[in-house]
Amino acid sequence: MFKKYRILKWIVISLVTLIVVVVSFGLWFKSLIPPRNTKIATTMVNDLPYLSKNIIPLKGKILAVVTSTDKMGNSDKTTGYELTELARAYYVFKANGFEVDISSPLGGNPPVVIDDEDMGAFDFAFLNDSIAQYKTMNTIPIKDVVADDYQAIFFAGGKGAMFDFPNNKTIQSIVRNYYESNKVIGAVCHGPSALVNVTLNNGRPLLENKTISGFTNEEELLLIPEAKSIFPFLLQDKIIEQGASFNEGELYLEKISHDKNLITGQNPWSTWILAENMIKQLGYTPKHREITGEENAVKVLLAYKTHGKQKAKKMIEKMLLKEEKPIDRVLIAKHSIVAAMKGGIGVFSDILGLVYFTKKCEAE
Repeated sequence: MFKKYRILKWIVISLVTLIVVVVSFGLWFKSLIPPRNTKIATTMVNDLPYLSKNIIPLKGKILAVVTSTDKMGNSDKTTGYELTELARAYYVFKANGFEVDISSPLGGNPPVVIDDEDMGAFDFAFLNDSIAQYKTMNTIPIKDVVADDYQAIFFAGGKGAMFDFPNNKTIQSIVRNYYESNKVIGAVCHGPSALVNVTLNNGRPLLENKTISGFTNEEELLLIPEAKSIFPFLLQDKIIEQGASFNEGELYLEKISHDKNLITGQNPWSTWILAENMIKQLGYTPKHREITGEENAVKVLLAYKTHGKQKAKKMIEKMLLKEEKPIDRVLIAKHSIVAAMKGGIGVFSDILGLVYFTKKCEAE
């Protein structure tokens, strides 16, 4: 009886200790995350100098295409186009002198995915922009698009694109004609699904022998383990199957591929640089833009992945203390969670340390 009592006592003490540790860690982790700036939700276009000052004269038009699909196959998972991917590209094009029309396979008001934690000033400005909102709620059916009116086409991501982009004959026709006439084609995240079934006039796949980036198998399966049974294909597999060289970057970090007039990006964090490379491919120098805190956080994470913790810390010190550039602590913290999901306890600890170091530098 006494032995059982000791065992029970040990179990209770262990559970209480574990709870205390977990709660303490949770409170410490929460302390690393800055409070949400509630005013950001009221951002208007005129509040952003990139859009409201030094306005560039109109150069032409670019077509942005988003998915019309609201469910992932036969599953109960909802989907749509990613607002951040559309909004950021939209404003890069606008700031650089291009009018932007928005199209979708079915036209009308397509479903949208809004992740509150990823929303920045430009994304909220897009939601508060009456012209942009009118265009998103009244998208042009892709079959009604006059392709000759546009200098470039951009396919935004969102998992719905995997279902209504690949087999759309109008999309295939526009992409083929744009590629062969040397017009600019951009696609980010799941957007490159618009390219996978395009056959050129010589009978060869568009993607054959091209260098392409897109949402990776690892990124897909980490978030949706059953993705193989939900999607018609995994994007990375399909791109490789079509004969392309798949250019894979770090998990959930910026990566683009620029192959002549074909510019593709791996994930939402690639949108800014992809859109600006489209402007370059159109023959113009992109307008100066203040790099966002999210982009600087991506640079820190890339420095850590490629050169280690000390290099990342030096970058944080330089950005915050010398250059006074913002760093999005929340995004860095998210990557610590990703590391934990993958079982990388050492990486989890390192990245948490970077979050803490960033907070410390901000206080100096």
